[in-house]
Amino acid sequence: MNALTRAERAIVQASDPASVAFQLNGREVMAAPGETLLQVAKREGVEIPHLCYKDGLEPAGNCRACMVEIDGERVLAPSCCRQPAKGMKVQTDSPRARKAQGMVLELLQSDMPETAYTRDSELDRWSARLEIGKPRFAPRDPVAADLSHPAIAVNLDACIQCTRCLRACRDEQANDVIGIALRGADAKIVFDMDDPMGASTCVACGECVQACPTGALMPARAAALAVPDKQVQSVCPYCGVGCQLTYHVKDNRIQYVEGRDGPANHARLCVKGRYGFDYAAHPHRLTVPLVRREGVPKRGDAVMDPERAMEVFREATWEEALALAGGGLARIRDTHGKRALAGFGSAKGSNEEAYLFQKLVRTGFGSNNVDHCTRLCHASSVAALLEGIGSGAVSNPVIDVGKAEVVILIGANPTVNHPVAASWIKNAVRNGTKLIVADPRRSDLARFAYRFLQFQPDTDVALLNAMMHVIVTEGLVDRDFIESRTIGYDELERNVAAYSPEAMAPICGIDAETIRHVARLYATAGSAMILWGMGVSQHVHGTDNARCLIALALMTGQIGRPGTGLHPLRGQNNVQGASDAGLIPMMYPDYRRVDDADAAARFEALWGTPLDRQPGLTVVEVMQAIERGEVRGMYIMGENPAMSDPDAQHAREALAALDHLVVQDIFLTETAYLADVVLPASAFPEKTGTFTNTDRIVQLGRQAIDPPGQARQDLWIIQQMAAQLGLDWRYRDVADVFDEMRLAMPSIAGITWERLQREHAVTYPCRAEGDAGEPVIFTDSFPTPSGRARFVPADIVPAAERPDQDYPFVLITGRQLEHWHTGSMTRRAGVLDALEPDPTALVHPLDLAQWGGKPGDVITLASRRGEVALYARADEGTPRGAVFVPFCYYEAAINKLTNSALDPFGKIPEFKYCAIRVTLGGTPPEQSSYGGGQILARAG
Repeated sequence: MNALTRAERAIVQASDPASVAFQLNGREVMAAPGETLLQVAKREGVEIPHLCYKDGLEPAGNCRACMVEIDGERVLAPSCCRQPAKGMKVQTDSPRARKAQGMVLELLQSDMPETAYTRDSELDRWSARLEIGKPRFAPRDPVAADLSHPAIAVNLDACIQCTRCLRACRDEQANDVIGIALRGADAKIVFDMDDPMGASTCVACGECVQACPTGALMPARAAALAVPDKQVQSVCPYCGVGCQLTYHVKDNRIQYVEGRDGPANHARLCVKGRYGFDYAAHPHRLTVPLVRREGVPKRGDAVMDPERAMEVFREATWEEALALAGGGLARIRDTHGKRALAGFGSAKGSNEEAYLFQKLVRTGFGSNNVDHCTRLCHASSVAALLEGIGSGAVSNPVIDVGKAEVVILIGANPTVNHPVAASWIKNAVRNGTKLIVADPRRSDLARFAYRFLQFQPDTDVALLNAMMHVIVTEGLVDRDFIESRTIGYDELERNVAAYSPEAMAPICGIDAETIRHVARLYATAGSAMILWGMGVSQHVHGTDNARCLIALALMTGQIGRPGTGLHPLRGQNNVQGASDAGLIPMMYPDYRRVDDADAAARFEALWGTPLDRQPGLTVVEVMQAIERGEVRGMYIMGENPAMSDPDAQHAREALAALDHLVVQDIFLTETAYLADVVLPASAFPEKTGTFTNTDRIVQLGRQAIDPPGQARQDLWIIQQMAAQLGLDWRYRDVADVFDEMRLAMPSIAGITWERLQREHAVTYPCRAEGDAGEPVIFTDSFPTPSGRARFVPADIVPAAERPDQDYPFVLITGRQLEHWHTGSMTRRAGVLDALEPDPTALVHPLDLAQWGGKPGDVITLASRRGEVALYARADEGTPRGAVFVPFCYYEAAINKLTNSALDPFGKIPEFKYCAIRVTLGGTPPEQSSYGGGQILARAG
């Protein structure tokens, strides 16, 4: 017997006294508390057939393929749900155990279709290992396939009812779509009330597909039957959660995607991460540099049409395009001055691209006129966080919700914008966490909420100040924390005195007793966490909204510990990293102010050139400066302000008025259509670089495929543009850029390129090599000169534009599950476009009925700036008197209506509130040339 020595056993038991020693196939092994026989066997390299078991899912024990023999017991035991006992003797490969395992596999094989749906069937693999031949038993009757869903094919003739799909849907993603109905021989997997998959409430996260061991649930395409040339580990290109994934690649095309066990997702994905990858191979990809044809004017009202691009542009060589692009910018700089140029970088690009882009603007243009989409999402949150606690970063990772007694989620809809993060919230609730959802719209997470506060739009400060009033007047503040770690509390206490729940209830629409109850719950919790989204930040009072959230955490001491803290959920995959890298007009990398003499001197020494000490212009300010003739040339990489900016028609007219516009992108976007030179760039899977997620985790994204045609890596293009502007850069590869970033950014100085290659992900701050990183920060002090956080009082500031007799409704804009940002990528992904092909407005069913309309009717929305027509969708979660519209549809560009009024601190536009009127009817929006599909206006 190859037993553990007495010394080895003593070491194991000393590290965990509750561990158990037992024999496995005649060898003594140790089991940790809670481990099952199957888990120990897997760890020890002993193979036991199993089908219903999957790591991460609760054991079910229903397939019986993992039966083992235990000495002294009359019956075999399922190893997936049996835990070892001290001295137990277990045989996994005895004749009796092998016979039982083989019989189960043979019975299951007899029910399989003649042609497999996947080349990677776990049932086939185990059958081959146990040398199970052709089954002796008659097959069951055929089962018709359900192909009603664009993303997932349902082949129940391959279903073994292991319930892995059910547990993945119910327990992991908490979507509760999949169940098992009927009994005995009639039992089957069903979706909702035995609906076709395509008619169910399935959100196409694909967790069931990833869990299925036989191909009963598969991608709707036959991609999984192809044998990949390679598998590439990378990260998701969409939201800020930063899910790790694996690309399966064949013939330079991504065949399918699977989730990987990363720190933010633990193998989970959403519909975009799993099915939104084929945009990289879309026929609209830019594959050659383009130059505007001589005599073709730039018009802000031009309708973008990729199919007619060559009437506007001609093809050019890279040499000609770069000379025209860089030369035009250099002439404007030399003729009109350094502040006559501006650059917009991208939160979709890597940290290295963001760093080099802002360096190019600061050293090549000579000004700080550089910004990106953070200005349109969380600029006000960052302004408040820097002001209050000295850092714009989140204090705790999202997954910390599982350690919180109470979670406040305000102004955010994670099930749509951060679906994997939403799954952690749902898991936490089912484990006992009390969730408070506060939002003008009722989201899917409201059904998980302990309390749902559907407050009136634009009344965040009234609600939050009322909560603080309760905490102050009832003596629920953490005096020790306030006195030892904060300043400015007395002023805040005086300010909230006038904001009693009784006074604020008529304003915010939440009754006083509910406000009191929620405030007490948060303040008295052992650990409480606040998460928020752009429903908080995208207002003229967005900074004030965030100031209130910060004050709530500070006055109760709910920060600096696991399960506490402040977390503004980042919208794009690298908006955190791009901001960290200095892609903002008032900050160098690591948030050193450009008007700080010491910071400027430091970067002048690092970059070897004098720097402008005046903060630059923000996104909306750039458009206003173009109108005044102050900005005359722009370089835009991967951003689409013609769609994303407020008052988008004004933005388009400004872009068209530029003397010279250079756009670097993968598609001919609405912005690129107005360019003088278009440079074809690399899509996310076509590059290697680092990306920083909403949790401050720096992760490595690896190149999986090559760019098409003459398209080039973004990093190469930026360096070529730098050369055109007279900069002598000598970076050999992306690792060289990262090494320079470590010199510029103390927060990541301890993260080496070699470590990222090895570990894939490291959390910052990580200041010295070998440091583990800090998932939870502000544990002892805040990064302010005094080490203390600051309370900043806030008063009610109304929206810049209120409903009136002419414009009686409120417009709220945002994103939807299937599409992302301006839609340039997701609307060119086949599954995503099929799921949501047409622009829709979500309205309350009673409002729709009052207009005499029904779901699917065309309605026209108009503001003082423009109008759009789109299809109505009834949505009980939208409050009466409001309309919600995603901003991803170019044929119904909703940002033509939004207001460009700015928050005075964060300089963020008021996307979440403007006055509109609604009329039934109008000209239907033109069918998308991105791929199109039939109108899908659902009633619910």
